[in-house]
Amino acid sequence: GTMATESPRRPSRCTGGVVVRPQAATEQSYMESVVTFLQDVVPQAYSGTPPEEKEKIVWVRFENADLNDTSRNMEFHEIHSTGNEPPLLLMIGYSDGMQVWSIPISGEAQELFSVRHGPVRAARILPAPQISAQKCDNFAEKRPLLGVCKSIGSSGTSPPYCCVDLYSLRTGEMVKSIQFKTPIYDLHCNKRILVVVLQEKIAAFDSCTFTKKFFVTSCYPCPGPNMNPIALGSRWLAYAENKLIRCHQSRGGACGDNIQSYTATVISAAKTIKTGLTMVGKVVTQLTGTLPSGATEEEILAHSNLRRSPLVPGIVTIIDTDTVAEGQVLVSEDSDSDGIVAHFPAHEKPICCMAFNPSGMLLVTTDTLGHDFHVFQILTHPWSSSQSAVHHLYTLHRGETEAKVQDISFSHDCRWVVVSTLRGTSHVFPINPYGGQPCVRTHMSPRVVNRMSRFQKSAGLEEIEQELTSKQGGRCSPVPGLSSSPSGSPLHGKLNSQDTYNNFTNNNPGNPRLLPLPSLTVVLPLAQIKQPMTLGTITKRTGPYLFGAGCFSIKAPCKSKPAPQISPSKSVGGEFCVAAVFGASRSWFANNSGLKREKDQSKQFVVESLYIISCYGSLVEHVLEPRPLSTAPKISDDTPLEMVTCPRASWTLVRTPQWNELQPPFNANHPLLLAADAVQYYQYLLAGLVPPGSPGPITRHESYDSLASDHSGQEDEEWLSQVEIVTHTGPHRRLWMGPQFQFKTIHPSGQTTVISSSSSVLQSHGPSDTPQPLLDFDTDDLDLNSLRIQPVRSEPVSMPGSPRPAGDRRGVSTVIDATS
Repeated sequence: GTMATESPRRPSRCTGGVVVRPQAATEQSYMESVVTFLQDVVPQAYSGTPPEEKEKIVWVRFENADLNDTSRNMEFHEIHSTGNEPPLLLMIGYSDGMQVWSIPISGEAQELFSVRHGPVRAARILPAPQISAQKCDNFAEKRPLLGVCKSIGSSGTSPPYCCVDLYSLRTGEMVKSIQFKTPIYDLHCNKRILVVVLQEKIAAFDSCTFTKKFFVTSCYPCPGPNMNPIALGSRWLAYAENKLIRCHQSRGGACGDNIQSYTATVISAAKTIKTGLTMVGKVVTQLTGTLPSGATEEEILAHSNLRRSPLVPGIVTIIDTDTVAEGQVLVSEDSDSDGIVAHFPAHEKPICCMAFNPSGMLLVTTDTLGHDFHVFQILTHPWSSSQSAVHHLYTLHRGETEAKVQDISFSHDCRWVVVSTLRGTSHVFPINPYGGQPCVRTHMSPRVVNRMSRFQKSAGLEEIEQELTSKQGGRCSPVPGLSSSPSGSPLHGKLNSQDTYNNFTNNNPGNPRLLPLPSLTVVLPLAQIKQPMTLGTITKRTGPYLFGAGCFSIKAPCKSKPAPQISPSKSVGGEFCVAAVFGASRSWFANNSGLKREKDQSKQFVVESLYIISCYGSLVEHVLEPRPLSTAPKISDDTPLEMVTCPRASWTLVRTPQWNELQPPFNANHPLLLAADAVQYYQYLLAGLVPPGSPGPITRHESYDSLASDHSGQEDEEWLSQVEIVTHTGPHRRLWMGPQFQFKTIHPSGQTTVISSSSSVLQSHGPSDTPQPLLDFDTDDLDLNSLRIQPVRSEPVSMPGSPRPAGDRRGVSTVIDATS
């Protein structure tokens, strides 16, 4: 009782784990957490009492599992009405063991799992697998499962980190162990497969049986922190291929060298807007006192020279895990492209980190230098990867210093991407899923807007711009030679007349896979959120510390002792493991614990809050507020953005040696078990199967109704007749108000044509009765000038049943027969 009132920690009724309440955070307290941290490290300088010891964190990661699966967990299906928001699920790896936390929308962090069984390199909570009538889950009654790669595996004899152990969180037993000859780097999973990442290899296992599905042996090695970077979406798997095979290469990919000058122009323009962009990186290196070392990369190159063919860095292959053949996945001249979705160059340097967006259509890649991150749109073709197109939509420019990326995270609407480096900095970039310059119109509204505004659509600006482009070869844009619209750019080849003609004849307004490619946009970070702990190493010298927009100077709290050198996490020397995720705000509770939460409170933010967990176990909610650039003379739709960020709430989640472990078997009302039950039940219904323990057989039809509502008994047709369909909203401006319309009268030569829907084609029968086309639309050079265009009086449209006086026939009119 007394402890609960004084401290933010208390035991949980539901799981028996610890519950941590959020503390209100301000810019000031966020910065001062450095001082309290130093007090923890050098306690004698401040007081005689030893501080509470904290366990050392090695890695942190936000997890996606059944607990926060909005598509398959029925609890979240009413998301818009009840305000149900999935919890954040957080995993922390310690030098001894690991821990899992849930942070529900109430804001009270809840410990779900905690063990001390030696170091853990990687761990995942496996989602319930997708099942069908042909394929059942062999481990259904054991779920949820936790996949762990520990230093000493279940066998005990193998070298460290060489086996994956799958534990049941329901029963506590180990249900499966998969052994490897070489060390495991990472684990990834979705509802179809479990992916084990090894040195230059990837092995995939079926989620229902954990039998081997396919494996890749041609990955390009990376110096780290991800030794073999991959990205796993709901169906596609992207990895760094060690060579480029021309016959599989997709159209597009990273724009080549001609991009450099373009990037330079944009960046120099941006620097005049935002001075101090380059300062940030430099200051940080001075502060942390570490300079990037390039030794590892040379070792890798030396290692690769031993092979027969030289490896090519920066190539990405994306495979469809569903259609790829069993066994080895080979991308070679003689292999067919079954299951290969795309294959393209993404960078010139080795790839360091990759991530798909929630929809899986965008892929963000970073290289070992870490100056620029690339955003690609993947447009596939069912035949082969060589027909797919990869559009390079954005280059996200971080800075000129070297930095290794450890974490990439998207907002749920894909308008924001956060890239965190090993220096502990999280860079927030605005993007659009369809490309183009982020601006007030695209990023200041709570909802995603269309690529073109209604004005642009109705004014016919695209066509005019296309005409200008074809005439001048450039664009009317502020920077000469650059494109001002997402639809075309001097950097990519022009649309040739054959393509235009093909699109015209096939009645195809434009295939996104074909040229022209959308123009590349260079985007600078709107915010750079640093960990105050990165200051721990620089208390010796007092100096300005750039944080967000403001500048703080931190005095050394203790003159007598030199500052402690801190080197947590994945490697040594000023490297800090952090992870970031977007989510609805949970800070209202911290700031006013007495108030009831209102439903509309979450709706006032344009951007979700950004949660960042540091290697010191402090989770901080940052509120992001984009706004029009303050230096802009007037605010319009196209005004660029700036962003204000501030910390709102913090949770101290690091474990201390006094805490008890929290191990399975768990109670049936444990949040992870409840979520697994809910998702498994939903999977049974989707597959048209009877969920275990449900009364009596149910038909497919009833199972759908039980999912949706209580309309049982009504037939689908009746239901359909109740649907109100609005196909379009009224016009923003009338058609003829746009400049793209010109009215001319076409005066056909000498004969009357009856056009009716029964005519086989538009044909006019001349005197000789041989059919001749009225207008040959297939000719490339359809010349309007050759038609005799005179201001003649148009004929009244003939109406069905209206008698036409013979004298009124002028012998030159076109009659449209409406009766047919």
